[in-house]
Amino acid sequence: MIRIIIVDDHPIFREGLKKIISESHDIVISDEVSTGMELLDRIKKNSYDIIILDISLPDMSGLEILGNLQNEKKRPPVLIISMHPEEQYAVRALKTGASGYLTKGSIPDELLTAIRRVAAGRKYISSALAEKLAADLNNSGEEPAHDKLSDREYQVMVMLASGKSTGDIAKQLSLSLPTISTYRSRILQKINLKNNAELIHYAIKNNLV
Repeated sequence: MIRIIIVDDHPIFREGLKKIISESHDIVISDEVSTGMELLDRIKKNSYDIIILDISLPDMSGLEILGNLQNEKKRPPVLIISMHPEEQYAVRALKTGASGYLTKGSIPDELLTAIRRVAAGRKYISSALAEKLAADLNNSGEEPAHDKLSDREYQVMVMLASGKSTGDIAKQLSLSLPTISTYRSRILQKINLKNNAELIHYAIKNNLV
């Protein structure tokens, strides 16, 4: 039996996920939490075969959690299920240690297939993402500028490019306004941009929003 812990702060989504999984004969929801800190605490005490993780959580991002999990001895494989499209976070999540990435719009059968594959120690990505990765491998050019960003900087960049104000971002990430402003300055410097308008144009050009 594949034992899962769900990490998502939306009860309705967790209930929907449990309903889908309840129809399988080999998968069971062992636990569910709504924050990254709760997850890190639970995996020290309990054993799971797979973690289903959202990118956006109240206390830390899914990318930060993936980084923290690298230091855990009992580290189950992670399947990301996020509202964010693959273009925004999938490649970065896989590089940070995730074993698979799905959007929340995926069909139930695809979800069950992904869970079984990740629990078996394999990777799972959609056919569209596989094509993108193959194209990137064939591209002999330099890596895109946004690959220089840290995971937190990347998260802030996507939020800025989506039209959120620094105040909104500070509130959502539970950080101070000066901290977000510092992140913004670093982002612009690393990508060699001057302002938010150029940042939005860059993000659209690179399919990040």
